[in-house]
Amino acid sequence: MSHIVVGPQDAVASATAASPSASAASLPPSRAWRTALENIEARLLSGELEPGDHLPSERQLAAELGVARSSVREAIRVLEVLGLVRTATGSGPSAGAIIVSSPDGGLSAVMRLHVAAQGFPVADVVEARLVVEPAIAAHLATTTAAAHETTAAAHDRHAARSGSGAPDLARASALLDAMDADGLTPAEFLALDARFHVALAEASGNTVLSATMAGLRDSIEGYVLAAVPNLPSWVQTSARLRAEHRAIVHAITTGDAMDAAARVRAHVAAYHAESRLTGSPPATDHPPRRHKTRSARGTDRVV
Repeated sequence: MSHIVVGPQDAVASATAASPSASAASLPPSRAWRTALENIEARLLSGELEPGDHLPSERQLAAELGVARSSVREAIRVLEVLGLVRTATGSGPSAGAIIVSSPDGGLSAVMRLHVAAQGFPVADVVEARLVVEPAIAAHLATTTAAAHETTAAAHDRHAARSGSGAPDLARASALLDAMDADGLTPAEFLALDARFHVALAEASGNTVLSATMAGLRDSIEGYVLAAVPNLPSWVQTSARLRAEHRAIVHAITTGDAMDAAARVRAHVAAYHAESRLTGSPPATDHPPRRHKTRSARGTDRVV
């Protein structure tokens, strides 16, 4: 019987006349869990296993592959961290290891581990933000504008659905209100700041974008906090950040994609330049338009 093995790194398929147990038996313990992982991955790719399916028991997989149960258990732990399986003890239909579909959790977990292991260069994180975040803001604004048009057309036909199709910015707005609280330390404020940017990505409904931003959150929070001692005035900078955040949301909610993208780009680049951590940021292509935005405290700011 041919056996297809798809490795997580090389992702190549190979056929061999030897049985899985025979080939795995000669593997050292450090490699045995990878054999179990690759076997499960191959079943997922072939469609043999799908979300909602139970994995074979540890005993059954170990016997099939000729590895110790501890190796199978290690492979399942890795899959659980990656967001591909959920495990539960006991008996019944929810017990054991079950295939789940949680790609955003898995991707963000992998990115966080890489950040924890070696970190990303600040310049690379900023550059990635300047590519990804303006696109997210523009997408949100475009979606909002389309939803407004649809709602207006439906209203003309006496069948309006309030807010139909518009991105849900409730979490992002709540985080802005939290940032307006008095007495926040720079660490507390910047933690909310990083969560705000993740919330915008989550509002897009794109799991890859939200996972990417969630995975970068620790890195973003780390470099912006490290920059605080370099700032001329934290009070002035935090006030500017608050105003910029609300201006970004205003541009999104009014459906102005170009302004939303420009404001995010200027927001990220300005803090990077002010922090003087790694030189000058890329220039912004379109300066944001000036308009009034109202804070949670009811005061108008021109930004």
